Amino acid sequence: MENASCKIGKDFKGKVIFNKMEQEFTRYEKARILGARALQIAMNAPILVKISKDDLERIRYDAIKIAEIEFESGVLPISISRPMPKRKDEKLKRIRERTDDKKIEEKEGEEEKDIAEEGEIMELANPDDEIEEAKESEGGEE
Repeated sequence: MENASCKIGKDFKGKVIFNKMEQEFTRYEKARILGARALQIAMNAPILVKISKDDLERIRYDAIKIAEIEFESGVLPISISRPMPKRKDEKLKRIRERTDDKKIEEKEGEEEKDIAEEGEIMELANPDDEIEEAKESEGGEE
């Protein structure tokens, strides 16, 4: 499908609006426009194009056919707004705390004190201790 040149504008809410006279519509947009206009015509809205009585009788006063004639003549006051993606070029910023070396050393010292007070200090395992523990567990099972 070829797209004709179009004028792009914005409505009062900031949505992008294409000028309908210079834009080729998709089949879905065309169906929506024709359906909306046919409904208006069926509810006795004035016809925007001069159509002779013979032509109206030939199309049997069909609201959809009248809407199609109006659409092709380009007189419909219906516009289409297509949402466009917003381009944001914002970079994510990491929040950095300004800390001095002294503050870091103080925090590390406090953590070491907490560990020494609350936690157990693990010792290195000796192979002799493991052998003794194995003998004790074997003796306890029997």
